[in-house]
Amino acid sequence: MQTDLKLFLPTTKKELALRGWDEVDIILFSADAYVDHPSFGAAIIGRVLEAEGYRVAIVPQPDWHGDFRDFRKLGTPRLFFGICPGCMDSMVNKYTTNKRLRSEDAYSPNGAHDKRPEYPTIVYTQILKRLFPQTPVVIGGIEASMRRLTHYDYWQDRLLPSILISSQADLLIYGMGEKPILAVAEAVATGSPLDGIPQTVRLSDIADKAPDTITLFSHEECLRSKRCQAANIKVIEEESNTLHARRMQQQTDGRFVIVEPPFPPMTTEELDAVYDLPFTRLPHPKYDGKRIPAYEMIRHSVTMHRGCFGGCAFCTISAHQGKFVVCRSKESILHEVERITHMPDFKGYVSDLGGPSANMYGMKGRDESLCEKCRRPSCAHPQICKNLDTDHSRLIDVYRTASEVEGVKKCFVGSGVRYDLVLADGKSGLAYARRLIKHHVSGRLKVAPEHTSDHVLQLMRKPSFELFREFNALFTQICKEAHLPQQLIPYFISSHPGCRESDMRDLSRIMTQMRFRLEQVQDFTPTPMTIATEMWYTGINPYTMEPVFSARDKEEKLKQKSYFFKRRPKKKI
Repeated sequence: MQTDLKLFLPTTKKELALRGWDEVDIILFSADAYVDHPSFGAAIIGRVLEAEGYRVAIVPQPDWHGDFRDFRKLGTPRLFFGICPGCMDSMVNKYTTNKRLRSEDAYSPNGAHDKRPEYPTIVYTQILKRLFPQTPVVIGGIEASMRRLTHYDYWQDRLLPSILISSQADLLIYGMGEKPILAVAEAVATGSPLDGIPQTVRLSDIADKAPDTITLFSHEECLRSKRCQAANIKVIEEESNTLHARRMQQQTDGRFVIVEPPFPPMTTEELDAVYDLPFTRLPHPKYDGKRIPAYEMIRHSVTMHRGCFGGCAFCTISAHQGKFVVCRSKESILHEVERITHMPDFKGYVSDLGGPSANMYGMKGRDESLCEKCRRPSCAHPQICKNLDTDHSRLIDVYRTASEVEGVKKCFVGSGVRYDLVLADGKSGLAYARRLIKHHVSGRLKVAPEHTSDHVLQLMRKPSFELFREFNALFTQICKEAHLPQQLIPYFISSHPGCRESDMRDLSRIMTQMRFRLEQVQDFTPTPMTIATEMWYTGINPYTMEPVFSARDKEEKLKQKSYFFKRRPKKKI
């Protein structure tokens, strides 16, 4: 079946001609294959701009070698170039924790590794600035977002300055980009200055003198002192997780990297409007016959909310999306489920009704005026906030209604579930657990205790392992009652800051006692601008300034990971 090219954002001169365009306003360069699905960042940004009347084109995975013809082929945009470096950090996407090449690139056709450079934000931007020096380049996505200030880079094993400096871009957008990209487009279109646009980062030759601007330790001070870097990351995290953030600035090589406060979280209506845009939910026809691994996983999935208030020390979700959960309306979710049922390859199974943590849907502060003042990075650690409404009834209703959509046989939950929230919710939590386990688990339910040691869990910002024992007992009981051969699949991490070999030995022993055979495990990977990464690099807990042990030696890390694979019996229910 031939797909109408005009249903996609144009990627070539031929496709521009199909629309009758001889010029575009904005050209996006994406390091991922172009999949017109709301799980792919470049597609969302392109559709959001298109909905506001801008002419947008996208160049997916341009060849950065030779004569740069892919960068030249659509000419100069009327407004600016945008860099979308990919749904995953390029280095995490390419390499394992042991710095070995991964088996495939999940966001490239047929999993090929030669479709993107390392650090595409830097590579693409420098090429464009060389070819089109007068045209602004705006960078965004998780690679730029998590490198907006001085950060530790695991693959180079050193502190690096803001990627805005390394790439030579004109402006950086951090976090989720729908609101700031429209503000930037309007500013460029009207000739307004780019200074002061919320949720952007810019370079300035002079310091910002506003009294409420926070001045961080300079890049050079951080190079000299790990304590300065640890102190900085605490401030950065706090300002990223408050509703009324302050401007930050950091001096680097005689200039100032200025981070504007973010936009307020999107409303439900604004988030609905994004997901209701006319996505085809398909890869561009140029990939016909080729497999894009990440798309295979999410093609029939639905994202129900954004943000995560878990605040896990090793996770980039809250650092990028924020801790305030924004939910789509039930109507918008059902509308997307209905659209999925009309896809020609749909067999009746929605693969995931989820989000960063599947069961945070509908959760927020009971008294939101208290949330206005809150500066905690987590609403769930060291204990669940008393002001947090953990009611699961809204989510149960969405599960039930989505399952009743004509053409749907089953709606599964493939995203991870926070069992501490389930257990904290009393009657509604128990009803959720029963509904989830009986009707929405395709044989395996993912949860993430991450470790068994309380002192490691404390540094991870995860709940006590005793809660996992409690949830495991509940899971087993429900499966027995329903005569279901379901499996509980726990995730664990080795070599996290604070974790020693003795902790891994205890983890292995406890898992053997509980008759689990571990599958979902990983060695800790330091990724830019997370609290755990800064602990790993500095050896300091940024919130206490006390020393923290980390297994940094390659052999020591491998030895810790080996405890996951000690021979143990399979879990029985």
